Amino acid sequence: MSVTAEVVQGALKSLIDPNTKIDFVTAKNVKNLKVEDGDISLDIVLGYPAKSQFDGIRKVIINSLRELPGVKNVSVTMTSQIVAHAVQRGVKLLPGVKNIIAVASGKGGVGKSTTAVNLALALAAEGAQVGILDADIYGPSQPMMLGITGRPESVEENTIEPMEGHGLQASSIGFLIDEDAPMVWRGPMVTSALEQLLRQTRWRDLDYLIVDMPPGTGDIQLTLSQKVPVTGSIIVTTPQDIALLDARKGLKMFEKVGVPIIGIIENMSTYVCPGCGHEEHIFGAGGGEKMCKEYGVEFLGALPLNLSIREQSDAGRPTVVADPDGAISAIYKNIARQIAIRVATLSKDMSSKFPNIVVQNT
Repeated sequence: MSVTAEVVQGALKSLIDPNTKIDFVTAKNVKNLKVEDGDISLDIVLGYPAKSQFDGIRKVIINSLRELPGVKNVSVTMTSQIVAHAVQRGVKLLPGVKNIIAVASGKGGVGKSTTAVNLALALAAEGAQVGILDADIYGPSQPMMLGITGRPESVEENTIEPMEGHGLQASSIGFLIDEDAPMVWRGPMVTSALEQLLRQTRWRDLDYLIVDMPPGTGDIQLTLSQKVPVTGSIIVTTPQDIALLDARKGLKMFEKVGVPIIGIIENMSTYVCPGCGHEEHIFGAGGGEKMCKEYGVEFLGALPLNLSIREQSDAGRPTVVADPDGAISAIYKNIARQIAIRVATLSKDMSSKFPNIVVQNT
């Protein structure tokens, strides 16, 4: 008895994506299904980058379909397809960029920039095209963290070519000024400079642009949130009460301008003594999760307070690059995957689906 496409569809509906917790049929991941004389071929197209997950998912699907009566051969092709999602109303979209993710914090010193660069590298490691924009004009840190030196090129007038480090496209005011030059600018000048960096950099086919936002929730941050076409935002905090108080302000800022909150990351969550292995909650415990429950947002994960994270970032080789198979890199990669999955569930950008309508008097 030959197997049918309906039977295969039924089997696939019982298989759950371990990352999204949704079956492959409901998630519309199954494409080009062909069933002929007991031979099955299909494509699984995920809406998030997951190169490290492909083999595991492929094996599960193949083993399950081979158990069906009448099946001879099973061929499964795994790919990811990242699409553009909607941004705030009235904000001009950015050429060459599908999704912009803002990484923000209510206050400085919580490890936002370190988190941003490691998340960008984690997404790139999973097969996505990723860029990072250093939006902290007063204190740019991404050039050092990515180990990038030199000045960007300008191929066309009023454009900047992105610099590259560890596979990321990067743009920062730090590439354009001397390392020890202070930015003694007022708010409007900072906002103008950032908009130029964002829009004049010739980003090349990015799935995600991570924006390392300046700390705080003042006029500059609010203006950026209103002018930058943001798909979603991430709040980085520590468990400390004062940090959580400021993180709440950051969360409310994005809510006011209509930017979805993808989730909250708790940095410096615990400290593990390298000598005896004792774990201590130096800055308090459970603050990030409590805040998530309070505001109904996703808790994306907790990162430890670890000397290696600081040392690797200062050396221009962030943790995900310096120790790709380590325990801390695994946390960054898991958080990055959750972010990509959450972005994939947001409303899609439909502006490209409609033609421009021009009314002319004749």
